[in-house]
Amino acid sequence: MNTLDVNISNFKLYSMERRNFIKNSYLLSLTAGLSPQLASATTDQSVITTTGGNEREYWINLLMKISEPILSNMSKGELKKNLPVEYSPTWDQRNGEVAYMEAFGRLIAGVAPFTALADGNEKEEKTRALLRTQIQQSLIHAVDPSSPDYLYWGNANSRQPLVDAAYIAQALMTAPEALWHPLPETTKKQLIKEFKGLRQIIPFNNNWVLFAAMVESFLLLIDEEVDFQRINNGIDTIQKWYVGDGWYSDGDRFHFDHYNGYVIHPMLVEVLKISANKGKRSKEEFDTAYKRMQRYGWFQERYISPEGYYPIIGRSSTYRAGAFQPLCKLALDEKLPEGITPAQVRCGLSAILKNLFVPTTFTKQGFLTLGLVGDKQNNLADYYSNTGSMYITSLVFLPLGLSNENNFWKAPDEKWTQKKAWSGDVFPKDYAVNY
Repeated sequence: MNTLDVNISNFKLYSMERRNFIKNSYLLSLTAGLSPQLASATTDQSVITTTGGNEREYWINLLMKISEPILSNMSKGELKKNLPVEYSPTWDQRNGEVAYMEAFGRLIAGVAPFTALADGNEKEEKTRALLRTQIQQSLIHAVDPSSPDYLYWGNANSRQPLVDAAYIAQALMTAPEALWHPLPETTKKQLIKEFKGLRQIIPFNNNWVLFAAMVESFLLLIDEEVDFQRINNGIDTIQKWYVGDGWYSDGDRFHFDHYNGYVIHPMLVEVLKISANKGKRSKEEFDTAYKRMQRYGWFQERYISPEGYYPIIGRSSTYRAGAFQPLCKLALDEKLPEGITPAQVRCGLSAILKNLFVPTTFTKQGFLTLGLVGDKQNNLADYYSNTGSMYITSLVFLPLGLSNENNFWKAPDEKWTQKKAWSGDVFPKDYAVNY
């Protein structure tokens, strides 16, 4: 029996024990069909290594290792029960319930493209079916007030949920057929209600304006009633802060950090795409924003050292590989800047992942630690950071939305720019752009 086919009004009539039995039975049936490598990814806490040069298998295994502790628990209504939340040493004492939405929303934003893929690969499809089911069931819990995993959606004085609702919206925009359309109608109505309720939250005058715009853009996508002021404010404010050569300021003053990667470029492009498609903003605005993201992606590929390291600068360093979201988005769209091949991006990012996700970057229970590498860097966690915040690193997995036959995965290994430069190979020169 698939609970997704049950109307939510009837769904609530079942006991929690019955609900869990059904879910567990279905999920176990999917897990049973996984390859030994993928099945072990849900339990094995040792570092994952590449086998036979198959980088895609490494990425999928790592994705499962990161996502399984969150999704397996929340799909059963047990995330709040079983997630041991660690807060920053400088935690500002905001409502600690925000941790659960952060973990779930940020995670599924990166997982979504993989769930939407349909490439005929039977082994991978079983993994995707598992993830789709877990995310769908988690969304039911997220908006069901009777569920133990009903998420905290904030209020006018508690703003953090606006951030992570935007990442939930991002996931649904990316994979509507896989994650939105199959939901029970009551769940859809509940989620729409929660999204509209976020209008009481006034975003800070920085990258937060895009979080409000993202939520409203999802409502626009599904033809719901929309607050266009929140969309237009997000677009106009960020465009005003463009400082040149592919960089936006995060507020009135420029901050040298990775927020152009975590938020600004990909969310501005997504908001403009939906608005342009709906005839609310011009296609020229979207095209310009996209070219600027391509320029920023050019920089991001050059961030990767020959050894697979990148600059740790600015705040939110604990967000790890999520910083590379623009480069990963460009790879997913197959619109990498001219002069950068999919293979060199794959190889460079794989090197980063192997440096970041050593065994001690995970707790004994399989959750991400606070910090960058290992378990001794919780001092890096900012005053707003907790265990859930760490799952924004999932955005590095966007290229898994490409088929295993795509050149991103099939092309032979290739040196990335810095590896070419410091080994004496030919590599392209770099010049500033004017758009």
